[in-house]
Formats: sequence, C-alpha cells, structure tokens
Amino acid sequence: MYTHVMVGSNDIARSKIFYDALFTALGGKPGMQDPHAERILYLHNGAAFMVSRPIDGQAATFANGGTIGLGAADPAQLDAAHAAAVANGGTAIEAPVGERQTPLGPAYLGYLRDPDGNKLCLGCRLPKV
Repeated sequence: MYTHVMVGSNDIARSKIFYDALFTALGGKPGMQDPHAERILYLHNGAAFMVSRPIDGQAATFANGGTIGLGAADPAQLDAAHAAAVANGGTAIEAPVGERQTPLGPAYLGYLRDPDGNKLCLGCRLPKV
C-alpha cells in the first residue's frame, strides 16, 4: 500500500529527541541520521518512518486533517510511548488517552502532535467483549 511515511521538520535535532523517545517506547531503535542530508530514518517491524527538512528549502508545515497512526502492542506500551512523546516535546491533544469504540471495534488510542505540529495517533486494538 505504501513504502514509507515522511514528515517535515524545521529542527532535525529536536525531532530526533522526540521521535527517538517515542519509537524506543514502542519497541524500536533510535533513528539513523543521514550525515549528508537533514533527515532521520526509523525502521521497525517492516515499516519506515522518516523525518526531513523540506528539500525545497521552505518551512515545514503539518497537514490540516492529516493523521499518522502508529501501532502499540498493548495499552501499557501505548501509555509509555505517549508519556515519552509528551516528555520530549510533544503535545497531548483531543480526548485523554483511553478506550474508544471505533467502526472496527474497541481500541485504545492516544493523540498528540510532534514538535512541528504533525498529528500522530497511537493505537492498539482491544478484544471484543
């Protein structure tokens, strides 16, 4: 369906601190920084997530209405990742982290914005009762 997700950043060093904390809490590894470009690469469970200063030299902006979903193994891991993200420059948004009923069944979700304003949804499915 897709090969990777990339978000823009105006401060790569700040983004690396944020995403290293977030992805480490989700069971991943710190990002690999490209020494020739202002870009960070995260690889985990067959997925690629990148953070880059915009190639056109303009300021990075976030997508109004766009959300990037990141999976957690369970509610405890999600809580830890959300806390790590907020402690490292993220902003909790929308409803508090917790269980929600979705069209696909019950889920445990938490929403936040990264330091550049990109909207992230941390989520895991819950057993149907």
